[in-house]
Amino acid sequence: MLQIQHLTITHTRDLRTLVADFSLVLQDTDRVAIIGEEGNGKSTLLKLIALGDLDYAEWTGQIHRGGAKLGYLAQELTGEELAKPAGQWWDPALAGRLGLTLDPVGLQRPMGQLSGGERVKLRLAHLLSQQPDILLLDEPTNDLDLDTLQWLEEFLLTCGLPVMYVSHDETLIRRTANVIVHLEALRRKTVPRATVARMPYDAYVQARQAKFAHQAKVSRSEHEAFRQQMERYRKIRDKVEHQQATISRQDPHGGRLLKKKMHAVQSMGRRFQREKEKLTQMPEMEEAIFLRFPASATIPQGKTVLDFRLDTLQVGQRVLARDLTLKVTGPERIGIIGPNGCGKTRLLGTMAVGLLARRDIRAAYMPQDYGLPPDKTPVEFLNRSGSRAEATAIRNYLGSLRFTTLEMERPAGALSGGQKAKLLLLGMVLAEANVLVLDEPTRNLSPLSGPVLRQVLAEFGGAVISVSHDRAYLAEVCRKIYLLTPQGLVLL
Repeated sequence: MLQIQHLTITHTRDLRTLVADFSLVLQDTDRVAIIGEEGNGKSTLLKLIALGDLDYAEWTGQIHRGGAKLGYLAQELTGEELAKPAGQWWDPALAGRLGLTLDPVGLQRPMGQLSGGERVKLRLAHLLSQQPDILLLDEPTNDLDLDTLQWLEEFLLTCGLPVMYVSHDETLIRRTANVIVHLEALRRKTVPRATVARMPYDAYVQARQAKFAHQAKVSRSEHEAFRQQMERYRKIRDKVEHQQATISRQDPHGGRLLKKKMHAVQSMGRRFQREKEKLTQMPEMEEAIFLRFPASATIPQGKTVLDFRLDTLQVGQRVLARDLTLKVTGPERIGIIGPNGCGKTRLLGTMAVGLLARRDIRAAYMPQDYGLPPDKTPVEFLNRSGSRAEATAIRNYLGSLRFTTLEMERPAGALSGGQKAKLLLLGMVLAEANVLVLDEPTRNLSPLSGPVLRQVLAEFGGAVISVSHDRAYLAEVCRKIYLLTPQGLVLL
């Protein structure tokens, strides 16, 4: 069985330690969810366990696999894998269980031409056909439709295999994980911390909050008692110093006594400083992001935001849906769902073109691939005026989204998916956008940042038109949910 002992991983690019002194014994019934903010080493940890080495990181410690066959699902396909025909990944029985059907023409299509959800399903089926002893899954929920997400949950609960997975899907984590591995980066991402909690996610969150609240209370109490103690000490020290300064030179015996007394006071001060080092410190925790739209980002009640009509939605000669209509007024928040490959992303992109061209609204669009200029840094992307003052303000905003100074200067192409999402969202805030067109806005945000964004969008005074498979997002943000079918959009 898999055993990890005192594992430390350091990124060779910036010499940042991602994981320090991490140990874990994977038991037969474990379903381990690895959580944390983007860039904290979740995928790197899983990849190292699976492959045994990495070309971009150095590591020390021990990884014992005990002869177990590891089934590893990487987060992304390589360029070579994207060019392979879908048929090379096809397992009819398992693909059918995943709700995936491809005709002979579809089996000849390269993987890169399939939808993200279709690719994930094919890869899962291919992985399971190899009958692994342990599953290592890096973001298996990305792009899965709701039916397949529910299938995956049931599979994780009943497959009988130990599983380690990285996911941003809070619902999946909440329903399936019985062990939480939380990777954090403290003190502006300079100090890593790994927590292993053998409990469900909700219990972990509650225990973590209770622990930090208790530690903070004890710390405040101890520091207040120490402050009062030091105040009394300073009064004694000031009194002795005053006596020394005013004692007559004609009283050498009194001078010697005061000098001795001052030595005792100084010794007391040194003892107090040693005691200060032992005081309970305020808890260190990785804060969630901070984001808020301005009050000007609103839409008047009843204003027509979208009056959309489309006879046919198609890819090439293939018709995906017909007779599509959607009307959005005022500050409505719309969610569009549907099975993988049904055309949700194409539909949303078509809507976005018309909305972005309007001048009576301030629309902003987050495509699923984010579409950021790869060579621009975050500051360059957001700084429309090019002024130094705006650049300074942008850096402060990026800091509230947990970007380090180094990350602010990296090309956008080198950022993680979660950082790209945050960057686009910040751009929408700065532009005071009042109509947001969002394709899977939470797909790369951590369980810590996801709730923040959901609350921000739930309180947003503008209109939101979105595609999502995130069940928490759909429940907390969207007032209306439409299902995309071949016959059009159906209000659920």
